[in-house]
Amino acid sequence: MGTMKINPEHEFDGQLSINPSSSRLLDPEEFRRQGHMMVDFLADYFQNIEKYPVRSQVEPGYLKKILPDSAPYKPEPIEKILEDVERDIFPGLTHWQSPNFFAYFPCTSSTAGIVGEMLSAGLNVVGFSWIASPAATELESIVMDWLGKMMNLPKTYLFSGGHGGGGVIQGTTCEAMLCTIVAAREQMLEKVGRENIEKLVVYASDQTHSSFEKAVKISGIKLENFRIIPTTKDTEFALDPKSLSRTIEQDIKSGFIPLFMCATIGTTSTTVVDPLKLLCEITKDYGIWVHVDAAYAGGACICPEFQHFLDGIENANSFSFNAHKWLFSNLDCCCLWVKDPSALTNALSTRPEYLRNKATDTEQVVDYKDWQLSLSRRFRALKLWLVLRSYGIDNLRNFIRSHVKMAKHFEQLVSIDERFEIVAPRNFSMVCFRVSPLALGNKQVNKFNMELLESINSCGNIHMTHALVGGVYMIRFAIAAPLTEYKHIDMAWEVICNHANAMLDVN
Repeated sequence: MGTMKINPEHEFDGQLSINPSSSRLLDPEEFRRQGHMMVDFLADYFQNIEKYPVRSQVEPGYLKKILPDSAPYKPEPIEKILEDVERDIFPGLTHWQSPNFFAYFPCTSSTAGIVGEMLSAGLNVVGFSWIASPAATELESIVMDWLGKMMNLPKTYLFSGGHGGGGVIQGTTCEAMLCTIVAAREQMLEKVGRENIEKLVVYASDQTHSSFEKAVKISGIKLENFRIIPTTKDTEFALDPKSLSRTIEQDIKSGFIPLFMCATIGTTSTTVVDPLKLLCEITKDYGIWVHVDAAYAGGACICPEFQHFLDGIENANSFSFNAHKWLFSNLDCCCLWVKDPSALTNALSTRPEYLRNKATDTEQVVDYKDWQLSLSRRFRALKLWLVLRSYGIDNLRNFIRSHVKMAKHFEQLVSIDERFEIVAPRNFSMVCFRVSPLALGNKQVNKFNMELLESINSCGNIHMTHALVGGVYMIRFAIAAPLTEYKHIDMAWEVICNHANAMLDVN
């Protein structure tokens, strides 16, 4: 075997090449220095965020062209690294916290959310079991009950409700969906026998988020047993109870076993709300697990005026929403409540000898590792706790209401311009609109609006995304960025009109 050649530049000279200011991996004074620097860097970023194009304007592969092809052998100062972040990384970012970001659904940030995330990262506990860090488990149980009470969830979903329910913080909606599908699967197979797994069927509408399909794929349920119920304009593209009932009855006649249905409060395309009460009345006769996905709109349900959208939740089995979407808790923070946590733990728990302890063995405590997919888990409850305490219920409700009022303002701007039309009812803080067929004459409506959106996004002043529902291409204008004000709504409308004017004149 030959001798490995060493580049003379990299030969060990008997001295450790470490910056004296960071001679330890975790030096309190160096952490203090860099921490202050990082806070100042981010504060300046938020202060100047509007100077950056909202949607990244780079081409694929841009970063590989400007970064070295290997990591440095010698340490580099944080000052130089932060300079490179601004010069090299920022151009490749889409700035989700920009006040001119109206795309997708929001991924909201806040001072309390960032500070809570910083505290969680600094403590860096791994709270998979109660004994691993009792405060991590107990705080999570408490804040999930706080949040459930803010939303007026039935007591059957709360630890304190006395009915055996409880909540857990997952990473994302897909995780929450997958955990509940697996729990329902194991519960059903105990009744019908494991040999019948290929007969299990799940249900959702064609407006249900694609993360549900991903969860079904991972769960072991046959994808051909995933029933997608078509929606129509007549039902405002909500899941139709009659269509669901017919599909279930047909499946039973064909020898299938109905297992799981996902209903949505605030669909991604148009924020429509499925008729939960009617759907649950149908599914209860078949023992179907009902999961309610309110990833975006759940945050609004801390406001009493939106809680009617939860009517029927008392008859569902599980409910989740993303506090990182519209409750200012930073990614990732998906809140999941279940009526019967034992369904989760029976399906997901493992008890190797090296994790056994007195508290767990006597079942006196919650071990959240058994409520989720992975073993390890971050202290997510800390940032949610800081958000709830730092702002209080009244202010959080008012933040959400302010976004809804801005959406109403934008909706009015669209409505009074006869060239445009609203193409879906506005339920929360998102408006779906397009240039109307009447304004375009013989032009292809979908094609025109597609080109209009790309023209707007390419300029970098604002960022929006689209949906295609019932063959109609629509532009989605979602408001919830923490820095957005009325002036940004008015500016966005001016940008939209200017691009539309230019395209209408040309075409």
